Amino acid sequence: MTPVSDHGLPHASVVVAARDAAATLGDCVASLLALDYPADRLDVIVVDNDSHDDTARVIAGFGARVTGVHELRRGAAAARNRGLAAVQGPIVAFTDADCTVDRGWLRALAAALDDTAVGVSGGAIRAYRPATSMERFVEELHDHAVAMREKPPYAITMSWASRTAVLRDLGGFDARLLRGQDVDLAWRVVRAGYRLRYVAEAVVYHRNPATFADLFRQGYLHGRGESALRRIHAAHLAAAGAALHPVRRLARDVARFRHVRSLRPALYRLVFDLGKVCGGLAGEPT
Repeated sequence: MTPVSDHGLPHASVVVAARDAAATLGDCVASLLALDYPADRLDVIVVDNDSHDDTARVIAGFGARVTGVHELRRGAAAARNRGLAAVQGPIVAFTDADCTVDRGWLRALAAALDDTAVGVSGGAIRAYRPATSMERFVEELHDHAVAMREKPPYAITMSWASRTAVLRDLGGFDARLLRGQDVDLAWRVVRAGYRLRYVAEAVVYHRNPATFADLFRQGYLHGRGESALRRIHAAHLAAAGAALHPVRRLARDVARFRHVRSLRPALYRLVFDLGKVCGGLAGEPT
């Protein structure tokens, strides 16, 4: 990708939704403030999603360098929409409160949006270093390049940038969804005629599950979220030839890991998929 000069960089806002995120939010915001991006064209907006810990104090500690807003409605979708409403420039990006970003992350994502046919640019999602074998396994689950080749393709808000107008025209994130809001919006972006573009050099580091209980819980939440996506996008999924059937998805996932020669990743896969099955049986979250 051709480097973009400072002169050609658009004004960009990075939105971070934070609920009870005091333990990780400081590192996230510090990495955003260290971005290789002109300070006079960068806004960092942190949305406190009615936290009950010291999240508000962490936000305040950054002073005028960070815009803090509050959203009482539960859920990352509602929080991100509140941040989207506060954006004043042409580019909006998202990452999570338990992520940190490489210095060139935003510059690379913004460059991809020079092509007006691109509705979302998203980068590589790595496990926070140092990483255990389980955390590296989850890194494969978060493979953004694979996500953007799915049928239908989707993007992940841990590393996402769009033109502000595109997301506003589509109504932003669906605040009814407590999980899978990024998948839902990415599908609507694609249905509106835009492409998703993977940008390998735009790297974020995410604190992945490190215990079996956390891994099961992540699978469970994914399974519950898929229930709502199946209901809302049934026609779209059928047209794309992707019914999100649990057995079909499990077979595909097993095929992805068939090269693994250690039993440990297979155990991780089993725990995660068991969580997804249980979450799917429980139904969509409310």
